Amino acid sequence: MKQKSSELLLSLFFLMHPVSSLFWIIRLKALLNEELSTFYCPPLGLETLKITDFQLHASTAKRYGLGAHRGRLNIQAGVNENDFYDGAWCAGRNDPYQWIEVDARRLTKFTGVITQGRNSLWSSNWVTSYRVLVSNDSHAWTVVKNESGDMIFEGNSEKEIPVLNMLPVPLVARYIRINPRSWFAEGSICMRLEILGCPLPDPNNYYHRRNEMTTTDNLDFKHHNYKEMRQLMKTVNKMCPNITRIYNIGKSNQRLKLYAVEISDNPGEHEVGEPEFRYIAGAHGNEVLGRELILLLMQFMCQEYLAGNPRIVHLIEDTRIHLLPSVNPDGYDKAYEAGSELGGWSLGRWTQDGIDINNNFPDLNSLLWESEDQKSKRKVPNHHIPIPDWYLSENATVAVETRAIIAWMEKIPFVLGGNLQGGELVVAYPYDMVRSMWKTQDYTATPDDHVFRWLAYSYASTHRLMTDARRRACHTEDFQKEDGTVNGASWHTVAGSINDFSYLHTNCFELSIYVGCDKYPHESELPEEWENNRESLIVFMEQVHRGIKGVVKDIHGKGIPNAIISVEGVNHDIRTGSDGDYWRLLNPGDYVVGVKAEGYTAATKTCEVGYDMGATQCDFTISKTNLARIKEIMRKFGKQPISLSVRRLRQRARQRRQQR
Repeated sequence: MKQKSSELLLSLFFLMHPVSSLFWIIRLKALLNEELSTFYCPPLGLETLKITDFQLHASTAKRYGLGAHRGRLNIQAGVNENDFYDGAWCAGRNDPYQWIEVDARRLTKFTGVITQGRNSLWSSNWVTSYRVLVSNDSHAWTVVKNESGDMIFEGNSEKEIPVLNMLPVPLVARYIRINPRSWFAEGSICMRLEILGCPLPDPNNYYHRRNEMTTTDNLDFKHHNYKEMRQLMKTVNKMCPNITRIYNIGKSNQRLKLYAVEISDNPGEHEVGEPEFRYIAGAHGNEVLGRELILLLMQFMCQEYLAGNPRIVHLIEDTRIHLLPSVNPDGYDKAYEAGSELGGWSLGRWTQDGIDINNNFPDLNSLLWESEDQKSKRKVPNHHIPIPDWYLSENATVAVETRAIIAWMEKIPFVLGGNLQGGELVVAYPYDMVRSMWKTQDYTATPDDHVFRWLAYSYASTHRLMTDARRRACHTEDFQKEDGTVNGASWHTVAGSINDFSYLHTNCFELSIYVGCDKYPHESELPEEWENNRESLIVFMEQVHRGIKGVVKDIHGKGIPNAIISVEGVNHDIRTGSDGDYWRLLNPGDYVVGVKAEGYTAATKTCEVGYDMGATQCDFTISKTNLARIKEIMRKFGKQPISLSVRRLRQRARQRRQQR
């Protein structure tokens, strides 16, 4: 609001003084910017973990899991709320002498405080009012005051919605302390918080310089609303018209188009032998970091292509890349309106009609597993499992956004995909659903588990933080034991996930990539988050060229669509596209690969996958069966072939008539 008022004042000045000297225009703008920085500073980084556990202290704590290190905005408790992972700092006693403090480790201009209550399924605790104190040495403290004395800030009225309080005047200090004065009558002193502050320049501060992160990429580091996102796509398309195309896959509940950008050396068409890759983000509208990373990625690839970066040029020339930054623009609008710090953990997560897109796909796992368990009944194929009729009905609880994604997945022969999410730092691979109905967590492997684990590790290992053993867990889960990766079902079971559906209904291997602890980081954090994820985003795309590829043709050289490609020892097949081409992701090794198609003889061959990047060419030429050729000839001459069983019945009837 302050920024909008200042921009309005600046516009009025220009209207009233159209011939003002450039000096005064620049001077006024500088004054307005100074005014803005006086009243507003970005978060110090409690939520993003930039503030370490060692910088948080408290008077007392109820137990370790409720210590000062847990007093971070939006931190989530474990289901069991154990001694290690609870959802707030909670004081050991309920009295007005309790406090929690932050050591900024350098002089900082503090401008505001954001608070929440305790995240908990079982209890209700929050602070309703508090004082703020600052200090330079952590011994002598100054209370923030107003005209009537010590200023009492209004706290929370429930446990999840963040409440922002700006200091009446910015204060410069190293330490800031929050002193609860009242709390929910039926609860206790519990808080989660974020501090707004601008660190002051200090060239002698080694700690700060060591932890600074900068980027040399000239990109648009800001949060983009729907209109700005669309404009940015147009800008990229204008910069790189020969390798980009903007299109939409459908509309949201509120009729916003779901825009995607294609990056390819021949945009708009599928090239035989060239794999298709996709990144999507924003299925949960409030998890906005993935959205901005995709927008940054499309800018980066355009710039690097124009600069002649051989790695990016090679990737674009050999891959058809699709980037869909906002699957749920309606939810994003809600989160964007609240802002990066005040949206809480869930505002904007769901679609306008309250559906979680990420878990809104058909449950094909149960169909497959029931078929495998009941061997006497009709078998369900291990791939391209049809969508159940009930799901396709108009009365089914399916978001329009989900239907648009499914239609998109069925139209384009994607090989590999990643959906970017937020709130954690981990890559989750399928299955996402537990096979046993009696368990909520259980490792449930796909037949391609070894490939999925490699794909997950390829992203996690090249991320700046995911596999760093020194980093703090975001909330309650420590994914270090799996090198920053996790099987979705061993984390928490989900029916109808996009990953499982993609694997069982299409040829595409899809993974969920959680790109940051903070779902909606402040704009000032975007350059660092880009540096954290840039290499991983590129490396993961390159994995689409790992395994085997080829074309299945008939003896006349025509591609055969819907031919089934199987790999010996892997109980999951894929199918050729409309031109007969296919791609099969595999780890290095020797594989016996088979192909079969209706009306054609089956064939097999051994294909070797090496360690170097680049899929092994593994083509097939198959001929029609004798019966298929007979049928084709008879159709050509206007006759229908008679099946052998019908022919035998007719012969027997003729013989009986002759015997009479």
